[in-house]
Amino acid sequence: MPPSKFVKDRRIWEHPIITFSRGRKVKFYFEGQEVEAYEGESIAVALYAIGIDVFSWSRKLLRPRGAFCMVGKCSSCFMVVNGIPNRRTCIEPVRDGIKVERQRGLAPIPTEIPKYPEHPEEVIKTDVLVVGGGPAGLLAAITAAEYGLEVLLVNEHFKLGGQLVKQTHKFFGSKELFGGLRGFQIAEVLRNRIRELKNIRVLLQTTAYGIFRDGWVGLVGQDRVYRVKPRAVIVATGACEQYLPFPGNDLPGVMGAGGAQTLMNEYGVRPGDVALVVGSGNVGLIVSYQLLQAGIRVEAVLEIMPYIGGWFVHAAKIRRYGVPILTRHTVKEVWGSDRVEGATIVRVDDKFNPIPGTERDISCDLVLLAVGLAPDTRLFAQAGAIMRWVPELGGLVPLRTPYLETSIPNLYVAGDASGIEEATTAMIEGEIAGLSTALSMGSANSKAEERREYLLKFLWNEYRASPLLARARSGKEKATVSVDEMNILRKKYPPLTSFG
Repeated sequence: MPPSKFVKDRRIWEHPIITFSRGRKVKFYFEGQEVEAYEGESIAVALYAIGIDVFSWSRKLLRPRGAFCMVGKCSSCFMVVNGIPNRRTCIEPVRDGIKVERQRGLAPIPTEIPKYPEHPEEVIKTDVLVVGGGPAGLLAAITAAEYGLEVLLVNEHFKLGGQLVKQTHKFFGSKELFGGLRGFQIAEVLRNRIRELKNIRVLLQTTAYGIFRDGWVGLVGQDRVYRVKPRAVIVATGACEQYLPFPGNDLPGVMGAGGAQTLMNEYGVRPGDVALVVGSGNVGLIVSYQLLQAGIRVEAVLEIMPYIGGWFVHAAKIRRYGVPILTRHTVKEVWGSDRVEGATIVRVDDKFNPIPGTERDISCDLVLLAVGLAPDTRLFAQAGAIMRWVPELGGLVPLRTPYLETSIPNLYVAGDASGIEEATTAMIEGEIAGLSTALSMGSANSKAEERREYLLKFLWNEYRASPLLARARSGKEKATVSVDEMNILRKKYPPLTSFG
């Protein structure tokens, strides 16, 4: 492939809010050609920035696949890195001299075995294992550590912060809840606190792959595996972007709203030039405004319901820029060759059926899906926790007490893994889970219990009292049982494992 293929520059060099501090230049090889990136970028981001839209091809029909979630939750960015297939390049950093190739269908079996350390296994005993480095996981780790517990924090990404690092809007609420700060600023505050606490050990690019009998947890990193024996586990694994079924929904350029936020707000890379946004909840409205901030034209926001789903303040922002919000509309199909070139939208009736004759073509190179998230609860299901299907929370979630303990003793849930809500509630739940572990281990005093009760009352009686959060509140109520009810369930369905 000639170097002329890599002349496109999608990086954002001026932004009204964010200053992108790019690291030194890094050179690596993409399908035999030397390309440049910046230290701190992921492989997928670096390639997207120079105009590479197709990251892989599907297994059966060899259809092109491009960026979608950009947080390691899907398989669209699988590539071969230094001979190793199925690397999630959206969460793997660029390094000098690495060799990257795209996969076509099933990846070939590596011919060379990578070199691993002399002792590739490590056994770790710790008070608390926190899985997930987003808002809930960071608050849980900080809270547990502040009460003197030894904490092991693991995160699949090579950086901490989760969804916070891509949020440019100011958070509402009191200073205690980081009101007035932008999401990426909150992430930096929390990362700094993590660095200050010497009883927190952080493992990046590390995956928790299983919870086993006798309270062992398996982790795998870049070059070693870990067997962890914690006294308590807090799982804050976040959520996955939802798809929509329509012809062409797998074309590069059809992207999750969060994937676009990762590109433009975390790394300073334009996800496209002209966008169509599907979904008018807070995510869809906020990402539309962020696209405008990045200099990307937004043709319209589509909403299949007869009303806007997000807060009025977010809708008002994009309407001031002339962006129409089309209720009772959805995508009929997306078309293009190796990337989105346009979309056909259609009006729907009261039963959400397309109305013939209302189709309209829109030229765009980016279709963002902001149609909801699904909690990432695989660890809970694998561990044998009692699960419950709650549509209001995005799907299958673990049953929990008000103190966020699941049916497995000393296994806690927090954040979007407990059901889809806002980043603020994720941080509150993270603190509650951290306080619960400290109290259960006897390392906390009465002030911790008072703090937990205050947070629970605020969460249920004030924050979730908003009519806009009624659906989430209803879902959380369905997924929460009293401590006594949980004990009865444990006797009826004995846990497969426990911690303590």
